[in-house]
Amino acid sequence: MLLKEYRICMPLTVDEYKIGQLYMISKHSHEQSDRGEGVEVVQNEPFEDPHHGNGQFTEKRVYLNSKLPSWARAVVPKIFYVTEKAWNYYPYTITEYTCSFLPKFSIHIETKYEDNKGSNDRIFDNEAKDLEREVCFIDIACDEIPERYYKESEDPKHFKSEKTGRGQLREGWRDSHQPIMCSYKLVTVKFEVWGLQTRVEQFVHKVVRDILLIGHRQAFAWVDEWYDMTMDDVREYEKNMHEQTNIKVCNQHSSTVDDIESHAQTSVCRIFKTCCPPFTKRTLKLIFENTADVQFSTFHTKTCRHPEAVGEEPELGLNWTVSPLASRFFDS
Repeated sequence: MLLKEYRICMPLTVDEYKIGQLYMISKHSHEQSDRGEGVEVVQNEPFEDPHHGNGQFTEKRVYLNSKLPSWARAVVPKIFYVTEKAWNYYPYTITEYTCSFLPKFSIHIETKYEDNKGSNDRIFDNEAKDLEREVCFIDIACDEIPERYYKESEDPKHFKSEKTGRGQLREGWRDSHQPIMCSYKLVTVKFEVWGLQTRVEQFVHKVVRDILLIGHRQAFAWVDEWYDMTMDDVREYEKNMHEQTNIKVCNQHSSTVDDIESHAQTSVCRIFKTCCPPFTKRTLKLIFENTADVQFSTFHTKTCRHPEAVGEEPELGLNWTVSPLASRFFDS
């Protein structure tokens, strides 16, 4: 398990961002979804929790095969998706990512929003007081993003809002800007597979960080598009975008669940035949104890080598975030 806390400041208030993050997630999901990849909204409805009160529950399928690094794309099923479940009790949200193909893999994100510049060191005392973790500040104006995702119109150093007058942020803006808010995100990544755990957990956190940076930049850069919206307005926009995005994504995925599971079981075998250190059949069975009917007789116990360097820079799976990793990395 690898636990990190991310703090992302925005030149907005918490009340304003309640609208902005919903708008950003929906628009980004629609833009990034195409040719059968992106975010399919399975469920989006009100939800009541006895402790947190009224909120919104969403379930999404994030299809991202082509967004995986090439070494992973070679072994995973072509029909590959991550299930995202999110409970939004704004200004507190919970997001979980799982994958039936990888039963030992999960991402858990808890988010809290406050009107400050990231100065609350005790915000997660109830959730992780005694857990060691790295605190990572993300600066939407000054931190670099991958060049292929850069747009000058979405750069807070150049963008200035016509409706709010905010923008053209400079280094050190968090020390003096008003208003200012912070998204505090406690992110737990688990990939409990011996020999691969550290590498995969570090890789996922790198992707998470880049996704958070780009998404929050967009939420601010699009402020003039959503600033005058009410909650009813943004929910209607969200509904329309979900319908249009589902059409773009779902028409390409007509395979049955049995087809997907069959591909998944075959790919599990391929991963451990091409990418892993030697295992006994008993160890493999323990690793995949939640994967139904895997034929362990197909595995070999000799040492294997990667067909190419795993350290190669991956392409970001931005549609993975678009829901809130999309966002539900941004939490909708």
